Amino acid sequence: MSNYIKRNIEERLKKLEKAFPVIMITGSRQVGKTTLLINIQKQAENKVNYVSLDNLSIRALAVEDPELFLARYKPPIIIDEFQYAPDLLSYIKIIVDEKRQQHLQNEEIQATGLYYLTGSQVFHTMKSISESLAGRVGMLELYPLSNRELENKKSTIFLPTEEELEKREKTNKLEIEELYEKILKGKYPELYSNPNIDPKDFFETYIKTYIERDIRELINVKDEIKFLKFIESIAVRTGQELNINDIANSVEINNMTAQSWLSILVSTGLVYLLQPYYNNTISRIVKRPKIYFMDTGLACFLAGYMDSITLERSAFNGPILETYVITEIIKSFSNEGLDSRKYLYYYRDNNGKEIDLLIIYNHVVYPIEIKKSYHPGKQAIKNFEVTEKFGMEIGKGGVICLTKEIFPLDKNNNLIPIELL
Repeated sequence: MSNYIKRNIEERLKKLEKAFPVIMITGSRQVGKTTLLINIQKQAENKVNYVSLDNLSIRALAVEDPELFLARYKPPIIIDEFQYAPDLLSYIKIIVDEKRQQHLQNEEIQATGLYYLTGSQVFHTMKSISESLAGRVGMLELYPLSNRELENKKSTIFLPTEEELEKREKTNKLEIEELYEKILKGKYPELYSNPNIDPKDFFETYIKTYIERDIRELINVKDEIKFLKFIESIAVRTGQELNINDIANSVEINNMTAQSWLSILVSTGLVYLLQPYYNNTISRIVKRPKIYFMDTGLACFLAGYMDSITLERSAFNGPILETYVITEIIKSFSNEGLDSRKYLYYYRDNNGKEIDLLIIYNHVVYPIEIKKSYHPGKQAIKNFEVTEKFGMEIGKGGVICLTKEIFPLDKNNNLIPIELL
């Protein structure tokens, strides 16, 4: 794989495969789950087999006779898109427990790194695993490439403290036109490993494959054109507070259908819901999540933007820049094996006060604003004072923007170059 782009999640994966018999990697289609595993296993001492349940004849065997399937495809093995045969999990559990018992008698018998499972339907995958393989599985969530991965730069979780920011090597400086070109292209690995592919062709095929495979497996969508319109309606609202009534009305479907379809977009990893932060010490809080497409290129394509100049000059430029920043921070957590949903929130109250992002880590809250500006003033952090009501320690805050260097706004908050994401 000469075109393989090293993923920052690799180090976490290597630790998990030494500790657990089963490794599960979830993520939407084409984010590089299988490529990651195959590349990692090429470095392994023992041969690792591979089988994909996208193959209908192999899938039939896995569904109809799981025991025979696992006898034929022995560990260590990568089982791709395993959610098509969830009953495999019960049989894998039996094999894993047998291997563990054998390992107690003979340490040379391998009891970790036996099964590597990938799935592109996150919610259903997690539910099945939690019921079948509790205590036996290490789980990771993979997203499209991060900017740091594209430039082969080390990544850790993003925190806006001077100490953490000084550790981070800057990515390449981009002028605003170049930044929006990157946003328009998105971060699916195929767009970077295959120089001959046109992004428009890629996204056209991606949506078609997504609907034909994932959607038909999960729900009976009678009107595919209406479902596509629904996805487009979500895309144009990336970076905004979720209003499911408004979306349902725009597509001419009922609220129940809209909620069901949204859950599919979330469970298949295309869309991320950033939850609002609230607790018992604060009141009058907006409790609807904000919605983000996990790839800016796909969002731009669905929203109808075909060139970066039009994109940068449009009303969409702010929400899509916010989407770019938020998704990069989400990836910084997931690549360390952390569930970003436990650490990332936003704030909005009924008085109109809003903070784009709250990072809550180790009982410290770090407020973040995102601005398409080179030199935002103190007005950008005017709402940070609301964190004083949260009842926890307040850490350094910042405004992620187009500034060239870290620059203090006051003693607690800095301007932060977007290249430090």
